[in-house]
Amino acid sequence: MSQILKQRVRYAPYLQKLRTPEQCVELFKHGQYLGWSGFTGVGAPKVIPDALAKHVEDNNLQGKFQFNLFVGASAGPEESRWAENDMIIKRAPHQVGRPIAQSINQGKIQFFDKHLSMFPQDLTYGFYTKDKQNDLLDYTIIEATAITEDGSIIPGPSVGASPEFLSVSDKVIIEVNTVTPSFEGLHDIDVPINPPFRQPYPHTSVDYKLGVKAIPIDPSKVVAIVESTKLDIVPPNTPSDEMSRAIAGHLVQFFRNEVKAGRLPDNLLPLQSGIGNVANAIIEGLADANFKHLNVWTEVLQDSFLDLFQNGSLDFATATSIRLTEQGFKRFFDNWDEFSKKLILRSQVVSNSPEIIRRLGVIAMNTPVEVDIYAHANSTNVSGSKMLHGIGGSGDFLRNAKLSIMHTPSSRPTKTDPNGISCVVPFVSHVDQTEHDLDVIVTNNGLADLRGLAPRERSRVIIKNIAHPDYVDQLLDYVNRAEHYAQKTKSLHQPHILKDAFKMHLNLAQNGTMKLDSWDQKFDI
Repeated sequence: MSQILKQRVRYAPYLQKLRTPEQCVELFKHGQYLGWSGFTGVGAPKVIPDALAKHVEDNNLQGKFQFNLFVGASAGPEESRWAENDMIIKRAPHQVGRPIAQSINQGKIQFFDKHLSMFPQDLTYGFYTKDKQNDLLDYTIIEATAITEDGSIIPGPSVGASPEFLSVSDKVIIEVNTVTPSFEGLHDIDVPINPPFRQPYPHTSVDYKLGVKAIPIDPSKVVAIVESTKLDIVPPNTPSDEMSRAIAGHLVQFFRNEVKAGRLPDNLLPLQSGIGNVANAIIEGLADANFKHLNVWTEVLQDSFLDLFQNGSLDFATATSIRLTEQGFKRFFDNWDEFSKKLILRSQVVSNSPEIIRRLGVIAMNTPVEVDIYAHANSTNVSGSKMLHGIGGSGDFLRNAKLSIMHTPSSRPTKTDPNGISCVVPFVSHVDQTEHDLDVIVTNNGLADLRGLAPRERSRVIIKNIAHPDYVDQLLDYVNRAEHYAQKTKSLHQPHILKDAFKMHLNLAQNGTMKLDSWDQKFDI
């Protein structure tokens, strides 16, 4: 037992339950229901999942030692290792990583995709354990950076669904991470209460605090304490490029116009931004745009937000996870006294609460796989069937924000065509966000302001403003043909020719590009 572990665990009875990761393996049985802490690759347990994976590898138990796994969003590389070893029966509500996505698409893992604000509540309602005898998770494995005098858990760089996992778990194992500094003082925890006793969320500003700084837990549930000395591994962010900077430029100009028109205050409204190089470029653009006194209400903070902290543009930020790279975490801890005063990590049911998002007037910005000419968006299923990672929190924000914005490249490359995939199509192959949810779509080619426009008006604005030039005429041709057809059938509200609506996708599958010879092109289906 290290000296730092004794210092971090201030509830002495837990120290009597100290085990090694290998000693915990015997606690697990095939088919159990497990909860993990963590959100977007940080704050998840590490040493116990690795010990279980090693047990499978050493004993050739692939496909024979499996679990139903629930995490607030995505975990780290540990869940990819589990997927490679065929250790997952069912997974919800979000995942990231090639091995786990491949297993889902191969049918090895049953994946349940759910809005991140709703998943923890549905868990406490018993929706995911209703076929179990005791209606509880068998174990929750949670990473802590400290434990208080009453046994409550101080998480690390994420909160996610940990409060809900702990409330519906039969037993709990705590990994105390002693290699990372304690995050004590950075959290504000919502304790789950089910209807009809749930009270309204009182948050009226991004810096509102309930004052609960640790996750309360019944100490009798805790069966083991394990020391961890593994850091979170977050891959380096993809640098911004000409495309992502162009998108950021269009958005910054749009915000300036909204301020000038009086539809936004000088400091905008609380910002939400997704993950990826486009999202990073937008935050970088805001850091250089001279907006002052910004506020952030989001799920995840990435490295680029630290620039806003440091240059004085950002007054306060709230999230459920700080997904920083190794250098980002170093920068964060080097500036702890400054940054920690401007940041709160909350439960994901609060960070993603539709009620609070609507109350605060959040500006939501997320990235789709594709959008269509009437402003439906696909965020999850490539070509309609191939799961990418899940809807995450995009639906929570886009349906409820004051400004709902989706940003995407206008095209993506294929092996044979540098612009072979148009991100604007006649009809998305899977619908995650409906036309009713989106206000603005922006690509590197331009910005489409869709507010107040009927579907037929939207189609022209979308095609002419944001589609890649290689596809503008092709998409306009589709619209004109669809309107001609719909006029005959008196169905002009949102005109489509169903036999043609997915021809761009079919051509991509067969010929490696969405560029058609003509809309009369035939396909063998």
